[in-house]
Amino acid sequence: MTRSVQALAYARPSAVESSQAGRLLGLETSGGLTPRGSEPHPRFFSGFLTSPSIAARGLLAVADVASARYYQRTLPASLDPVVTGNGDRLRFESFSGCCGVYARLDVLREGLDGAETGHGTTNVDVNNPLREALSRISGDDPLHMRVGPEEMAVTTLDGPVVEKKVPLPDRWLRGFAEAQVVSAGFDLRAELPAAEAVRFLRSLPRTSGNASRGARWVIPAGKTLRPTTRPVAGAVCLPGPERLVAFQRVLRHATSLRVYGPVADGAATASAWEAVLPGMRLTLALSPEASRGFSGEGGVLEALATEDAAADAELVSLLLAWEPRIEPADLAEQSGLTVERVRAALTRLGTAGRVGYDLADAAYFHRELPYDANRVERHNPRLVAARELAGSGAVALDGDVAVVSSGERRYQVREKDGMLGCTCQWWIDYRGRRGPCKHALAVRMVRRGAPVAGGAR
Repeated sequence: MTRSVQALAYARPSAVESSQAGRLLGLETSGGLTPRGSEPHPRFFSGFLTSPSIAARGLLAVADVASARYYQRTLPASLDPVVTGNGDRLRFESFSGCCGVYARLDVLREGLDGAETGHGTTNVDVNNPLREALSRISGDDPLHMRVGPEEMAVTTLDGPVVEKKVPLPDRWLRGFAEAQVVSAGFDLRAELPAAEAVRFLRSLPRTSGNASRGARWVIPAGKTLRPTTRPVAGAVCLPGPERLVAFQRVLRHATSLRVYGPVADGAATASAWEAVLPGMRLTLALSPEASRGFSGEGGVLEALATEDAAADAELVSLLLAWEPRIEPADLAEQSGLTVERVRAALTRLGTAGRVGYDLADAAYFHRELPYDANRVERHNPRLVAARELAGSGAVALDGDVAVVSSGERRYQVREKDGMLGCTCQWWIDYRGRRGPCKHALAVRMVRRGAPVAGGAR
């Protein structure tokens, strides 16, 4: 597995401090992009939280996911959450070490009381003393929060005093980015009122075991959800229900629970669950299986397969301005591209970590993950293999059929209804549910005349 080490440098540890003026939650930042360019310690917000205890619990839920592995739990996992300022809201994101759970806390305009929220994306320090302090916040006593260094300290920082070095596997990067694009294919399937949401979530197992192995399915039934043994029409997959345990932090404050997913097709699928809170939303997205992370889906690879898509994505990226809601029609007008090409460009930007997806708004939002997210594309195993096949002359076209030579084997790739099918074992096993195989991708590249690097078969 390809990996690098991510170095995070904070001016000081994040902390909750008390004074005669009240409590202050100081969240320290480390490196990131803003409209002014790259900054070592971006500053996004200074003001009050309208629901301090709920916000504290929501932040803890996001931190729980960042430090968790829901599969192979013996391996360590810890990377600080990412915070984005979108002008009217703050978004705190994290991704589990097992690559199977994505979490985001959106603190909306009505949840913030202060100066205008800034723009940009950065890591935010969450340490054990901060966790303990957040867990003790209760009641509605005012809580002042700042994201980034104090205003007077911005120009006087001599250097970091807190450094963290954590491994950053390519698989983790791909999963974090691809979870956004997968979510873009979801629709709202159910919404439970507060009492039913509490009842349903409390009925779920909190640990893995025989009761939670394999895919579960639930189906809307009045104001609640009932389990079903098979993916009937309207059913939503609930894979590894114990992975929703982070909701326990905010459960008693939830006003409703929204459930999102794709149309059930008989196979286990990803799904997303959103707790609506006063002035906030906490979203958890689950991969199709606890043992199968988002990075294994590959359903967005066709958006990465051509240089045209790369050029469109680069053009669209220049028009983004940290919007909380991206409107494809507006970008189409500004760029001269069709709406379809803009959507394809956003998919590509999503896989590079440059946009996220908000299910409640049914729209992408601009943010730039503070990592070398281009590695997502450069090191995607299937994409790399497809480029090698296309570049080495392994693809022979004959009308609607193509023959791909891979090693000593020959595979037939045939197009039907816009989808490429293959005679390889990958296609036989998944039938496109986990994206195209490397042979189909190579054929797509050759048909579209995409420049590819040569390589051995």
